[in-house]
Amino acid sequence: MTINKILATMLIGVAGFSGTSLALAADSAKASYKAAEDAADTTYKADKAKCDELSGNGKDVCLKQAKATREHAKQDAKAEYKNTPKAVASARKSEADADYAVAKEKCDGLAGNAKDVCVKQAKADQTNAVANANTQKDVSKAKADAREERADARYKVAMAKCDALAGAAKDDCVAAAKAELGK
Repeated sequence: MTINKILATMLIGVAGFSGTSLALAADSAKASYKAAEDAADTTYKADKAKCDELSGNGKDVCLKQAKATREHAKQDAKAEYKNTPKAVASARKSEADADYAVAKEKCDGLAGNAKDVCVKQAKADQTNAVANANTQKDVSKAKADAREERADARYKVAMAKCDALAGAAKDDCVAAAKAELGK
């Protein structure tokens, strides 16, 4: 067997092992996500059972709070599973909506001006939470863009340094720069 065939066989083995590792990691993340969703549903059922002992607006608030708690847990699990700025922002927006529903239900126990103020405050809190989620998503995107721009600038500098070399030294320099900067 020639050296090239041995190297090719080794590379195929390493690639296969790496692919298996990635698949196992993905399965583990999905299982963790599913377990978190199941735990949220179980907690919701227990909280809902506690709410059945109450009556009137107290029961309504309790039920909304139980739903909001479940929504928070599920959205956090989803954001962690997807692990993207968009998923995190979406989770925060859903959580803001759930919190708004709870706050609005609490306002139903009030009357007159106090109720009006309560509803407006709940809406303002929701709007603020959604705006914060959008801002965090935009900041994450800006950071990623800046990171890419810095890497491109460092790559150009490295290539300029390599241009001063010749032959094998230049080839080694270019290969090292590409490996270091992921190009």
